[in-house]
Amino acid sequence: MVEQKKMCLSGKGLTKVFGVGNQKCVAVDHVDFDFYESEVISIVGESGSGKTTLAKLLLGLINPTEGEVYFQGKKRDISNQRKKQEYWKNIQAIFQDPYSSYNIFNKIDSVLLDCIYMRGGRKLPHSKKVELMAEACSFVNLKFEEMTNKYPFELSGGQMQRLMIARIFLLKPKILLADEPTSMIDACSRATILDMLIDLRNEIGMTIIFITHDIGLAYYVSDSVYIMERGKIVESGSADDMILHPREAYTQRLIRDVPKIHEEWDLSTV
Repeated sequence: MVEQKKMCLSGKGLTKVFGVGNQKCVAVDHVDFDFYESEVISIVGESGSGKTTLAKLLLGLINPTEGEVYFQGKKRDISNQRKKQEYWKNIQAIFQDPYSSYNIFNKIDSVLLDCIYMRGGRKLPHSKKVELMAEACSFVNLKFEEMTNKYPFELSGGQMQRLMIARIFLLKPKILLADEPTSMIDACSRATILDMLIDLRNEIGMTIIFITHDIGLAYYVSDSVYIMERGKIVESGSADDMILHPREAYTQRLIRDVPKIHEEWDLSTV
């Protein structure tokens, strides 16, 4: 008997409109989706397609104009700050710019301790807190003894992104939303960061939602791919179906635009 996948996060008719009248912009336009537990999903689209606005809707950072988000099969309720904080225990994010993801006045110890406190560990002995922080740093190939008493801005971009993943290791959310998590780090670090995120999925069974313009990355990491154009999801399915058998012209163009080192690059559309 095949085990039925459990619904983690879904949306029905999700819409976000900015402005009014002639200034109105429909950033997300009646979007439907179903994300399942332990699944890796990529939402792919060009700049301005609405994917980052959709990410903010999923995180509860902005309110939808229409439609609903459902978390674990129930209508999401983030009507006050306490309920938002409870929701944020279950959904966390890694953003594309590691340099603006930290409070520059907080040391790394404080960044990691906040995660332990958020999971109810405020009363743990100091030695246990240090053990948890060291374990999280070790998971992302950082040495806690080299991180302690430092500020995030003293680290490289790749180290800061790895520290963000260490935070997720401590928080253990049900859902991780990764918005272009490798776009500002060098190519050598990129595969390492992606592999760490997949290892983390395997370790704690969380759902990962990648927000990206890179359809090649989506194919590499994803179980399911959703293609966004002008605020709408125009196509969705398994990664193999989306890349090997795309139906929409927009998806086909995204695939053609991926540079191939063994072919002459066509820059006529740039």
